[in-house]
Amino acid sequence: RFFVNFPSAKQYFSQFKHMEDPLEMERSLQLRKHARRVMGAINTVVENLNDSEKVSSVLALVGKAHALKHKVEPIYFKKLTGVMLEVIAEAYANDFTPEAHGAWAKMRTLIYTHVTAAYKEVGWAQYPTAPL
Repeated sequence: RFFVNFPSAKQYFSQFKHMEDPLEMERSLQLRKHARRVMGAINTVVENLNDSEKVSSVLALVGKAHALKHKVEPIYFKKLTGVMLEVIAEAYANDFTPEAHGAWAKMRTLIYTHVTAAYKEVGWAQYPTAPL
């Protein structure tokens, strides 16, 4: 859904940036592998919410890699986490209480804040800071 809603994000993925068909993207092994890495990082953050150093470390690595190696504009983290929140809310509509929504919204802010801090740390000045 992220790439359907924000096709400009595909520019950062040479393996599937020319794919137009959402079903083809879903079947892409490279895309699935990346999705697993993204969800693995988020899982690590969730599992370590009581360890702020671990959370900062994981998200700093993600931010620095995406700033320096992949040259991804940080706004895409905001867009991705927004799509994730939509999908989770739809998939778990019966269980997605206002409290759960609030918790995931805080997670979204946490991710974006730490990732953009890493961008700033490495001197990425190519983007305007955008509040959530």
